[in-house]
Amino acid sequence: MTRKALIVIDAQHSFRHSTYWSENDLPAYLEKQQALIDGCVQHGIPVIQVLHVEDQGHFSLASGNVRALSELSINPDVVIHKRYHSAFAGTPLAARLTEMGVTTVIISGIRTEQCCETTIRQASDSGLNVDFVSEATMTFPMTHERSGRVYTAAEIRERTELVLEGRFARIASVAQALEG
Repeated sequence: MTRKALIVIDAQHSFRHSTYWSENDLPAYLEKQQALIDGCVQHGIPVIQVLHVEDQGHFSLASGNVRALSELSINPDVVIHKRYHSAFAGTPLAARLTEMGVTTVIISGIRTEQCCETTIRQASDSGLNVDFVSEATMTFPMTHERSGRVYTAAEIRERTELVLEGRFARIASVAQALEG
């Protein structure tokens, strides 16, 4: 039997203080992220909230910014703090998933190509099935340091889907991730 868990990565207020923060894609992201959270709750799929923490700055616990984006309604079954890109690195996440009997993780959150992608790769390499709900992720434009080319958030999301699909994850919509 497949037992799923939703992992919501770094959907936190800390990002609002980053120089690259943009609200351009925020409404679409929030709509899909909330639909995924609500759907998982309705289907009895546990929700795991992962929050990035650092010792200083806007990602420090002392800053008061290490909390869910205020627009999201989330009441997680488990909260995990991480210090690295992967939600597995240096955290009890793998042990908690094992305790819960989870065989498939649903990945969503912020940033698509960083913490989401890194977590997906580690989950897959650990033997978990992965549904990557890229429509419930958010990222920001990036400039290639050598060429100067600016990659849009949509291009970064598409590239992330390309390198993960069929190798590390199934790219799934909110509805697909909630099926069976």
